[in-house]
Amino acid sequence: MAKRLVFSSESVSEGHPDKVADQISDAMLDAYLKADPNARVACETMCGPNLVVNMGEITCNGFDSIDAQTIARNVVRDIGYTKAEEDFSFDTFKYISAVHRQSADIAQGVTRETEELQGAGDQGMMFGYATNETPELMPAPIVYSHKILRKFAELRHSGEMSFLRPDAKSQLSVVYENGVPREIATVVLSHQTTEEGANEKTYALLEEMTRSFLQDTNLLTNSTKFFINPTGKFVIGGPTGDSGLTGRKIIVDTYGGMAAHGGGAFSGKDPSKVDRSAAYYARYVAKNIVAAKLADRCQVQVAYAIGVDKPVSICVDTFGSTCCGVTDEKIADLLLSGEIFDFRPYALIRELGLKTPNGWSYRDTASYGHFGRDIFPWEATNKTQALRAALI
Repeated sequence: MAKRLVFSSESVSEGHPDKVADQISDAMLDAYLKADPNARVACETMCGPNLVVNMGEITCNGFDSIDAQTIARNVVRDIGYTKAEEDFSFDTFKYISAVHRQSADIAQGVTRETEELQGAGDQGMMFGYATNETPELMPAPIVYSHKILRKFAELRHSGEMSFLRPDAKSQLSVVYENGVPREIATVVLSHQTTEEGANEKTYALLEEMTRSFLQDTNLLTNSTKFFINPTGKFVIGGPTGDSGLTGRKIIVDTYGGMAAHGGGAFSGKDPSKVDRSAAYYARYVAKNIVAAKLADRCQVQVAYAIGVDKPVSICVDTFGSTCCGVTDEKIADLLLSGEIFDFRPYALIRELGLKTPNGWSYRDTASYGHFGRDIFPWEATNKTQALRAALI
């Protein structure tokens, strides 16, 4: 009998208060790394009605040259919060900074005798995941949830849908049969609008546009249900409607709940923090395994001890989807050998260019997901031939 289930994932827009916080934190990180590629940054942001607060630890040569307040205001302006009457605008919010230098105890574990021996910035476990159910090798529910909000953001920024405001959430429920997505059961969209746009005519247009965004998935059916602004009105939004905090959307940022999560947030952290950099590398590894057609799905877990350069464990789970005599144990042994992928913090940071982003920025990661977009170096599939040669 075919196994049938329905799985749901959500996305939030760049104007969601938590994403405002994430983008400010990562814009700060970009600035500090540009000034000093070896900067140590753990920048937290909190925002609320006409308020932005930065906290955390930052050690950077050129620290005093960074105008953190201007960076925060520019991010808020770019997102689209430009109306003082909404009680959160780039030119009216109060800004507070309470950053301090990185703890010497943490620093001594990361900074070692040689750069190659750099230790992990913390203990913990990180996960990477890939699946062949979409061209992005990502789970369908999170990919299409992101797609809806990116499309509406484009229309809002262009002025084509001027009644839209920055805050929004989407959610897709996808029917799977034997692990394959068959149809979209439900679409939920809650999009902030102007007062004038809060009406049934607008919501009907939003549904029509959402249908068009999803048409090429071939998963819409006559039974697909749409819920557009189901409360009836969504005018008060962003940091005025709710507070925002860095790192509070870790499932939106990754795989929409389809894969495990180690618990560490990404935004505002420099790559010495393996919470971020090793999660990116684990995605790189998992994606190459699936792209090499060694498995239909793959989840990679890596764990570290603070101050230690090599991981304490690597676990691979392909959910019984491997081929050609390849086993999870065989893949894990190859990963532990370091022959193709090197999980040492120094090595993975260098391989992915995480200290000196080229063609992308950390701020780019802070909305619409850290995975599934080709601009990021951890999305490359350049190790497939080496994997097949080593494992088959």
